[in-house]
Amino acid sequence: MGILPSSNKIVFNSVNRRPGLNRSAAASWLKAVLVKEKKALNCININFCDDEYLLGINQEFLQHDYYTDIITFDLSDQDGLIEADIYISLDRVRENAKLLKSSADKELKRVMLHGLLHLCGYNDKTKGEIAQMRGKEELYLKLI
Repeated sequence: MGILPSSNKIVFNSVNRRPGLNRSAAASWLKAVLVKEKKALNCININFCDDEYLLGINQEFLQHDYYTDIITFDLSDQDGLIEADIYISLDRVRENAKLLKSSADKELKRVMLHGLLHLCGYNDKTKGEIAQMRGKEELYLKLI
């Protein structure tokens, strides 16, 4: 089989929050991560919202009743071809940045990367998986 066709798009949407983000630079960086991970990109929609909006998604689709910074829905139907919807609470990102003594910009990039790494097949349930995920995050944050 030849190379799969790809729309090669990362689309940023503001549901009810708008980040201060250079969208073009962020898309290029995330695409570079996918190249390094040997994944093809169809389309990723990254949706920015507030805590309450993401809590509703968490309750409705995952039956979780707590705030979170990101929810990633893998919509891929072909192995190695990434297609997804990602929802990010900018409220949580700002709170996490304060707790981690980091900038909101760096934390937003880490969270976007975290969702992308899940799409690449990385998990964060066990101590070993968490260590691997953190290592990949640090590696790819340096590409910016």
